[in-house]
Amino acid sequence: MREVTGTAGTADEVPLVGGTANRGQVVRVGDTVRRPRRDTTAATHALLRHLADVGFTGAPRVLGVDGRGREVLSYVPGTAVTPPYPAWALTDDALVSVAHLLRDYHRAVSTFDPAGHVWPPHPPSPFSGELVTHNDVNLDNVVFRDGRAAALIDFDLASPGSRVWDVAGAARLWAPLRPDRHIGDARRGRALGRFRLFADAYGLTAADREQVVTAVLHNHDWSYDIVGTAAAGGHAAFSDYWANGAMVRARETRQWYVENGDALRRALT
Repeated sequence: MREVTGTAGTADEVPLVGGTANRGQVVRVGDTVRRPRRDTTAATHALLRHLADVGFTGAPRVLGVDGRGREVLSYVPGTAVTPPYPAWALTDDALVSVAHLLRDYHRAVSTFDPAGHVWPPHPPSPFSGELVTHNDVNLDNVVFRDGRAAALIDFDLASPGSRVWDVAGAARLWAPLRPDRHIGDARRGRALGRFRLFADAYGLTAADREQVVTAVLHNHDWSYDIVGTAAAGGHAAFSDYWANGAMVRARETRQWYVENGDALRRALT
Protein backbone atom coordinates (compact mmCIF):
# COMPACT_ATOMS: atom_id res chain seq x y z
CA MET A 1 0.00 0.00 0.00
CA ARG A 2 1.39 3.38 -0.96
CA GLU A 3 2.49 5.62 1.90
CA VAL A 4 1.27 9.18 1.73
CA THR A 5 4.08 11.59 2.47
CA GLY A 6 3.85 14.80 4.43
CA THR A 7 2.11 13.37 7.49
CA ALA A 8 0.03 16.08 9.08
CA GLY A 9 0.34 17.16 12.65
CA THR A 10 -2.50 17.77 15.06
CA ALA A 11 -2.73 21.45 14.12
CA ASP A 12 -3.52 20.51 10.51
CA GLU A 13 -6.23 18.01 11.44
CA VAL A 14 -9.92 18.90 11.53
CA PRO A 15 -12.10 16.32 13.36
CA LEU A 16 -15.07 15.09 11.34
CA VAL A 17 -18.32 14.65 13.24
CA GLY A 18 -20.80 11.84 12.76
CA GLY A 19 -20.50 8.13 13.24
CA THR A 20 -19.99 6.17 16.44
CA ALA A 21 -17.48 3.37 15.89
CA ASN A 22 -14.58 5.74 15.11
CA ARG A 23 -15.79 8.77 17.03
CA GLY A 24 -12.98 11.30 17.50
CA GLN A 25 -10.57 9.33 15.31
CA VAL A 26 -11.56 10.50 11.82
CA VAL A 27 -9.99 13.75 10.68
CA ARG A 28 -9.72 15.87 7.59
CA VAL A 29 -6.30 17.00 6.40
CA GLY A 30 -6.64 19.25 3.38
CA ASP A 31 -8.37 17.24 0.66
CA THR A 32 -7.83 13.92 2.47
CA VAL A 33 -9.47 11.99 5.29
CA ARG A 34 -7.39 9.98 7.78
CA ARG A 35 -9.07 7.02 9.51
CA PRO A 36 -7.95 4.08 11.68
CA ARG A 37 -7.21 0.89 9.78
CA ARG A 38 -9.03 -2.35 10.60
CA ASP A 39 -8.54 -6.07 9.97
CA THR A 40 -10.91 -5.69 7.01
CA THR A 41 -9.42 -2.51 5.55
CA ALA A 42 -7.82 -4.38 2.63
CA ALA A 43 -11.26 -5.65 1.55
CA THR A 44 -12.78 -2.18 1.82
CA HIS A 45 -9.96 -0.71 -0.26
CA ALA A 46 -10.42 -3.36 -2.94
CA LEU A 47 -14.09 -2.39 -3.08
CA LEU A 48 -13.34 1.33 -3.31
CA ARG A 49 -10.76 0.76 -6.04
CA HIS A 50 -13.31 -1.20 -8.04
CA LEU A 51 -15.81 1.63 -7.71
CA ALA A 52 -13.20 4.07 -8.99
CA ASP A 53 -12.29 1.75 -11.88
CA VAL A 54 -15.91 1.52 -13.08
CA GLY A 55 -16.40 5.28 -12.86
CA PHE A 56 -18.66 5.44 -9.81
CA THR A 57 -18.15 8.92 -8.37
CA GLY A 58 -20.24 8.45 -5.23
CA ALA A 59 -17.53 7.05 -2.93
CA PRO A 60 -14.13 8.12 -1.57
CA ARG A 61 -10.92 7.16 -3.39
CA VAL A 62 -8.13 5.20 -1.72
CA LEU A 63 -4.91 7.21 -1.51
CA GLY A 64 -2.77 5.01 0.76
CA VAL A 65 -1.61 5.19 4.39
CA ASP A 66 0.12 7.96 6.30
CA GLY A 67 3.14 7.89 8.58
CA ARG A 68 0.91 7.09 11.57
CA GLY A 69 -0.51 3.99 9.91
CA ARG A 70 -3.93 5.49 9.17
CA GLU A 71 -5.74 4.89 5.91
CA VAL A 72 -5.89 7.94 3.69
CA LEU A 73 -8.97 8.52 1.55
CA SER A 74 -10.02 11.41 -0.62
CA TYR A 75 -12.24 13.96 1.08
CA VAL A 76 -15.71 13.95 -0.46
CA PRO A 77 -16.93 17.55 -0.71
CA GLY A 78 -20.46 18.30 0.39
CA THR A 79 -22.58 18.04 3.54
CA ALA A 80 -23.18 14.90 5.58
CA VAL A 81 -26.47 14.86 7.47
CA THR A 82 -25.64 15.14 11.16
CA PRO A 83 -27.79 16.28 14.11
CA PRO A 84 -29.55 18.62 14.38
CA TYR A 85 -30.91 17.45 11.04
CA PRO A 86 -31.52 20.29 8.57
CA ALA A 87 -35.04 20.46 7.14
CA TRP A 88 -33.85 19.98 3.54
CA ALA A 89 -32.37 16.57 4.42
CA LEU A 90 -35.74 15.27 5.60
CA THR A 91 -37.69 16.15 2.45
CA ASP A 92 -39.10 13.63 -0.01
CA ASP A 93 -36.74 14.93 -2.68
CA ALA A 94 -33.76 14.14 -0.47
CA LEU A 95 -35.16 10.67 0.24
CA VAL A 96 -35.60 9.94 -3.46
CA SER A 97 -32.04 11.03 -4.16
CA VAL A 98 -30.72 8.61 -1.51
CA ALA A 99 -32.64 5.77 -3.19
CA HIS A 100 -31.16 6.73 -6.56
CA LEU A 101 -27.65 6.87 -5.13
CA LEU A 102 -28.04 3.45 -3.54
CA ARG A 103 -29.36 2.01 -6.82
CA ASP A 104 -26.38 3.48 -8.69
CA TYR A 105 -23.97 2.04 -6.12
CA HIS A 106 -25.50 -1.42 -6.51
CA ARG A 107 -25.11 -1.22 -10.28
CA ALA A 108 -21.47 -0.22 -9.92
CA VAL A 109 -20.63 -2.90 -7.37
CA SER A 110 -22.45 -5.71 -9.18
CA THR A 111 -19.30 -6.57 -11.18
CA PHE A 112 -17.02 -6.70 -8.13
CA ASP A 113 -15.80 -10.12 -6.97
CA PRO A 114 -15.58 -10.20 -3.15
CA ALA A 115 -13.83 -13.57 -3.03
CA GLY A 116 -10.43 -13.72 -1.43
CA HIS A 117 -11.02 -10.85 0.98
CA VAL A 118 -11.73 -10.80 4.71
CA TRP A 119 -14.99 -8.93 5.30
CA PRO A 120 -16.87 -7.76 8.37
CA PRO A 121 -19.75 -10.01 9.46
CA HIS A 122 -22.14 -10.72 6.58
CA PRO A 123 -25.87 -10.10 6.70
CA PRO A 124 -27.80 -13.25 7.59
CA SER A 125 -29.15 -15.73 5.07
CA PRO A 126 -31.06 -15.32 2.78
CA PHE A 127 -29.85 -11.70 2.55
CA SER A 128 -26.16 -12.34 1.88
CA GLY A 129 -23.93 -13.19 -1.05
CA GLU A 130 -25.54 -11.31 -3.95
CA LEU A 131 -23.17 -8.32 -3.98
CA VAL A 132 -21.17 -6.22 -1.53
CA THR A 133 -23.63 -3.98 0.26
CA HIS A 134 -22.82 -0.80 2.18
CA ASN A 135 -24.78 -2.03 5.23
CA ASP A 136 -24.83 1.35 7.00
CA VAL A 137 -26.66 3.94 4.88
CA ASN A 138 -27.28 6.08 7.94
CA LEU A 139 -27.98 9.80 7.54
CA ASP A 140 -24.42 10.79 8.48
CA ASN A 141 -22.97 8.38 5.91
CA VAL A 142 -24.53 10.16 2.93
CA VAL A 143 -22.93 13.30 1.50
CA PHE A 144 -25.25 15.81 -0.19
CA ARG A 145 -24.49 18.49 -2.74
CA ASP A 146 -27.11 21.01 -3.84
CA GLY A 147 -29.75 19.15 -1.86
CA ARG A 148 -29.15 15.77 -3.52
CA ALA A 149 -27.40 12.67 -2.25
CA ALA A 150 -24.05 12.57 -4.06
CA ALA A 151 -21.88 10.03 -2.25
CA LEU A 152 -21.73 7.27 0.33
CA ILE A 153 -18.99 7.33 2.96
CA ASP A 154 -17.88 5.03 5.80
CA PHE A 155 -17.74 1.61 4.16
CA ASP A 156 -16.47 -0.06 7.36
CA LEU A 157 -19.42 -2.49 7.54
CA ALA A 158 -19.55 -3.28 3.80
CA SER A 159 -19.71 -7.03 3.15
CA PRO A 160 -21.49 -9.48 0.83
CA GLY A 161 -25.21 -8.88 1.23
CA SER A 162 -28.11 -8.25 -1.16
CA ARG A 163 -29.92 -5.36 -2.78
CA VAL A 164 -33.05 -5.89 -0.72
CA TRP A 165 -30.96 -5.88 2.47
CA ASP A 166 -29.41 -2.49 1.71
CA VAL A 167 -32.79 -1.07 0.68
CA ALA A 168 -34.33 -2.32 3.93
CA GLY A 169 -31.54 -0.79 6.01
CA ALA A 170 -31.60 2.55 4.20
CA ALA A 171 -35.39 2.84 4.29
CA ARG A 172 -35.43 1.87 7.97
CA LEU A 173 -33.19 4.84 8.76
CA TRP A 174 -34.39 7.42 6.24
CA ALA A 175 -38.19 6.93 6.21
CA PRO A 176 -37.70 6.35 9.19
CA LEU A 177 -39.41 3.08 10.11
CA ARG A 178 -40.07 3.38 13.82
CA PRO A 179 -42.90 4.40 16.17
CA ASP A 180 -44.03 8.00 15.82
CA ARG A 181 -43.03 8.73 19.42
CA HIS A 182 -39.43 8.23 18.32
CA ILE A 183 -39.71 10.67 15.38
CA GLY A 184 -39.40 14.28 16.40
CA ASP A 185 -39.32 16.04 13.05
CA ALA A 186 -41.39 16.60 9.89
CA ARG A 187 -41.23 12.90 8.99
CA ARG A 188 -43.52 12.01 11.89
CA GLY A 189 -46.70 10.29 10.70
CA ARG A 190 -45.26 9.67 7.21
CA ALA A 191 -43.17 6.53 7.74
CA LEU A 192 -45.26 4.22 5.58
CA GLY A 193 -45.62 6.69 2.72
CA ARG A 194 -41.90 7.41 2.71
CA PHE A 195 -41.17 3.68 2.79
CA ARG A 196 -43.21 3.30 -0.38
CA LEU A 197 -41.53 6.33 -1.93
CA PHE A 198 -38.06 4.92 -1.26
CA ALA A 199 -38.97 1.52 -2.73
CA ASP A 200 -40.47 3.15 -5.83
CA ALA A 201 -37.51 5.49 -6.33
CA TYR A 202 -35.05 2.63 -6.04
CA GLY A 203 -37.09 0.54 -8.47
CA LEU A 204 -37.68 -2.38 -6.12
CA THR A 205 -39.22 -5.31 -7.98
CA ALA A 206 -42.44 -7.01 -6.96
CA ALA A 207 -40.49 -10.07 -5.80
CA ASP A 208 -38.15 -7.95 -3.70
CA ARG A 209 -41.10 -6.13 -2.12
CA GLU A 210 -42.22 -9.50 -0.80
CA GLN A 211 -38.90 -9.83 1.05
CA VAL A 212 -38.08 -6.31 2.13
CA VAL A 213 -40.37 -6.13 5.18
CA THR A 214 -38.78 -9.29 6.56
CA ALA A 215 -35.39 -7.80 5.72
CA VAL A 216 -36.24 -4.65 7.71
CA LEU A 217 -36.74 -6.69 10.89
CA HIS A 218 -33.57 -8.73 10.36
CA ASN A 219 -31.60 -5.58 9.49
CA HIS A 220 -32.76 -3.93 12.71
CA ASP A 221 -31.70 -6.96 14.77
CA TRP A 222 -28.37 -7.32 12.95
CA SER A 223 -27.50 -3.64 13.36
CA TYR A 224 -28.36 -3.47 17.04
CA ASP A 225 -26.51 -6.70 17.71
CA ILE A 226 -23.39 -4.93 16.44
CA VAL A 227 -24.11 -1.99 18.74
CA GLY A 228 -24.89 -4.16 21.77
CA THR A 229 -21.85 -6.38 21.26
CA ALA A 230 -19.55 -3.36 20.97
CA ALA A 231 -21.09 -1.77 24.07
CA ALA A 232 -20.69 -4.99 26.05
CA GLY A 233 -17.07 -5.13 24.93
CA GLY A 234 -16.38 -1.74 26.46
CA HIS A 235 -16.47 0.50 23.36
CA ALA A 236 -17.01 3.90 24.98
CA ALA A 237 -19.03 5.59 22.23
CA PHE A 238 -21.31 2.60 21.70
CA SER A 239 -21.71 2.18 25.46
CA ASP A 240 -22.86 5.80 25.75
CA TYR A 241 -25.23 5.42 22.82
CA TRP A 242 -26.68 2.18 24.22
CA ALA A 243 -27.13 3.59 27.71
CA ASN A 244 -28.68 6.87 26.55
CA GLY A 245 -31.91 5.41 25.26
CA ALA A 246 -30.85 3.31 22.27
CA MET A 247 -31.60 0.03 24.01
CA VAL A 248 -35.16 1.12 24.83
CA ARG A 249 -35.77 2.54 21.34
CA ALA A 250 -34.46 -0.64 19.74
CA ARG A 251 -36.79 -2.82 21.80
CA GLU A 252 -39.84 -0.65 21.15
CA THR A 253 -39.06 -0.33 17.43
CA ARG A 254 -38.68 -4.08 17.05
CA GLN A 255 -42.09 -4.60 18.61
CA TRP A 256 -43.48 -1.98 16.21
CA TYR A 257 -42.16 -4.01 13.26
CA VAL A 258 -43.79 -7.16 14.59
CA GLU A 259 -47.13 -5.44 15.15
CA ASN A 260 -47.12 -3.50 11.86
CA GLY A 261 -45.76 -6.07 9.42
CA ASP A 262 -49.00 -6.20 7.44
CA ALA A 263 -49.21 -2.40 7.27
CA LEU A 264 -45.62 -2.25 5.99
CA ARG A 265 -46.43 -4.82 3.30
CA ARG A 266 -49.61 -3.00 2.25
CA ALA A 267 -47.63 0.23 1.92
CA LEU A 268 -45.55 -1.36 -0.84
CA THR A 269 -48.42 -2.77 -2.91
